[in-house]
Amino acid sequence: MSSAEVERPAADQAAPARWRFLISPRWLGWHALAMVLIAGMLALGYWQFRRAEEGNALSWAYTFEWPVFAIFGVVFWAKTIRDEFSPPDTDEVPDWAEYAVGAAASESRGRELVLWEPEDPDLAAYNAYLARLNGQVKGQGR
Repeated sequence: MSSAEVERPAADQAAPARWRFLISPRWLGWHALAMVLIAGMLALGYWQFRRAEEGNALSWAYTFEWPVFAIFGVVFWAKTIRDEFSPPDTDEVPDWAEYAVGAAASESRGRELVLWEPEDPDLAAYNAYLARLNGQVKGQGR
């Protein structure tokens, strides 16, 4: 047996874990909802087409609008699934207190270190207050 044949099953075993969330009960419900909504939009487009053929001039606009909504639904659904495959890294979120306007901050530019001092003490105090509030609410709501 060659080394390529030995490595192949390991790669096949790792692949299902990546998409397995798509067949969880929660996601199956979301898939069903998306299908029902997209089918409903297409049915509404067909219904408006029938009305337009019967002489309702306003229905011509809706005849084309409902399928466009269905396309938006498909695109949104595909982007949602794509985002689930690679969620954003939350560890790389910067500490926004460091970027407060007027607060003391340092930045290294090449070999030079530049230090800004707060010009307005009221602004620096307000930014410190906002940074404290931000620290208190981090992690809430998620």
